[in-house]
Amino acid sequence: MSSIEIRKVTRNDISQLQKIGRQTFEETFAESNTEENMKNYLEDGFSHEKLNAELNDENSEFYFATIDNEAIGYLKLNHGESQTELKDSRALEIERIYVLKEFHGKKVGQILYDKAIQIAKQKKADYVWLGVWEENPRAISFYKKNGFVEFDKHIFKLGDDVQTDIMMKLHL
Repeated sequence: MSSIEIRKVTRNDISQLQKIGRQTFEETFAESNTEENMKNYLEDGFSHEKLNAELNDENSEFYFATIDNEAIGYLKLNHGESQTELKDSRALEIERIYVLKEFHGKKVGQILYDKAIQIAKQKKADYVWLGVWEENPRAISFYKKNGFVEFDKHIFKLGDDVQTDIMMKLHL
């Protein structure tokens, strides 16, 4: 297998970001949610307009994990006012780390995570935080393995389904 490279996503990559965003979200959550809720979330959450706005936000960053220039995973980070909650200037939020199912277990998520921590340190963040669905034990285990601890919960709505995310934090 060729080596995995990380590169920042640009506005020119919006179609590729939309494709991998929808595919990885669906692979991760389709079994646990209704078809209608998934369809609506994928259309709205990964619309061209929404992704374009996020890519134009100076406090949000996306990175692709690629092999031979093909995206196999991606990372979304937020700082400052762009954080989904907290809005702490001393914090960095990992909003998304998603990897194509065929690349699970190949350290792609860890490489993206390591990039997030590198950026957090460059920004002199005191801590990194995230929300992870309480019914996603694979992700919860991954973050615990990397030193994150639970500190709160919040509600995430997927269509008409109200879900609970565990909020986790890592002090740097």
